[in-house]
Amino acid sequence: MKIAIGSDHRGFDVRRRLRASLEQRGHEVVDHGPTTEAPCDYPDLAFAVARDVSEGRAERGILVCGSGVGMTIAANKVAGVRAALCYDEYAAEMCRRHNDGNVLCLAADRIGEGDVDELVRLFLETEFEGGRHARRIDKIIAFERTHCSG
Repeated sequence: MKIAIGSDHRGFDVRRRLRASLEQRGHEVVDHGPTTEAPCDYPDLAFAVARDVSEGRAERGILVCGSGVGMTIAANKVAGVRAALCYDEYAAEMCRRHNDGNVLCLAADRIGEGDVDELVRLFLETEFEGGRHARRIDKIIAFERTHCSG
């Protein structure tokens, strides 16, 4: 799977470790950075990853910042993105199973290394159930097309 990743400075170490883990599992990774731990603005990275997913250059995206909140808000401004902040296994699974989430947002300050690996595994391996959930996603897509510019 081709996965776009990005972080701010607070998610730098988690993202760097995550990249190595994803590549080791055979995924192609597009890393939007940053390249140093110097303070940076999370929206820039969130938009880059979200655009890759929205425009089909990546199948999924993963974003990391201190709380995960800022990345989630920014990524969801990009048409076609369904970014979910996941702190636990249930959320990571359900964001895929019921919501067809395509960008996983993580809180570097709130989760441990083992948790990151498991959340990412669930996000990448869980299939969208479709059915009644597809009808709901279709409503989101229709609203977005009608009411969101860009």
